[in-house]
Amino acid sequence: MNLDNCSAVITGASAGIGRELARQLAARAKLLVLVARRRDRLEHLRTELVATNPALRVEIRETDLSNLEQTMQLAALLTNEPIDFLINNAGVGDHGSFATADPIHVNEQVLVNVLALTALTRALLPRMIAQKRGAILNVSSSAGFLPLPGIAAYAATKAYVTSFSEAIRAETHGCGITVTALCPGPVDTEFAEVANRESRGEKPRSGLMHVAVEKVAQAGLSAIEQDKALIIPGLAMKIVMAITRALPLSAIRVALRFTSYT
Repeated sequence: MNLDNCSAVITGASAGIGRELARQLAARAKLLVLVARRRDRLEHLRTELVATNPALRVEIRETDLSNLEQTMQLAALLTNEPIDFLINNAGVGDHGSFATADPIHVNEQVLVNVLALTALTRALLPRMIAQKRGAILNVSSSAGFLPLPGIAAYAATKAYVTSFSEAIRAETHGCGITVTALCPGPVDTEFAEVANRESRGEKPRSGLMHVAVEKVAQAGLSAIEQDKALIIPGLAMKIVMAITRALPLSAIRVALRFTSYT
């Protein structure tokens, strides 16, 4: 799909990958619908984007995607917008033992990472199919390729996102629709700061596997235009994931025995 003059909705647009996607799309899109809980950040981003792109139309939808009622209201509103590019970027994580996790936060991961993504896709996909033009970029994670102790619920929700993306891509084959799963490894955003229970508010250290948020966003948009099913940004992460995904599950189980979060 050529993204020039697209009308896109971006969830989780107030920070991190979502904000960067909005910045990179601003010069090409005709409409951006920015979705997040923090209205002040969305307002600031809108001002920034319109200042450099006066012809761009930017709308704000202050929405808490961990709230089912608000999610369904957003889905209903978006069906009235001429959206041809859905970016399901919003995500919630948690790092630590599942047995000691806050039950409310566990539910939020499922509601945001799985339910909201699914509901918005269901709301917007029929129109895309009818007009034979559309794209869906689901921001998943390389964590979704493995059952990972310490981020058990998060990794499981991202496994859903990747699998769901592949299935919808197959269902819409020949309909003029591109569906891509963006599966980054560690990215330097505030996401990791919030997810880490032990050091919330502290900026995590960058490492070999970390990829700049600008490169992650660029990789996602390029993958859409090249009609790729899945993209893992960063050479180091690509190599590690290729090796890991080739291992039998029995070997992975043995390795996981040496990791304890209880």
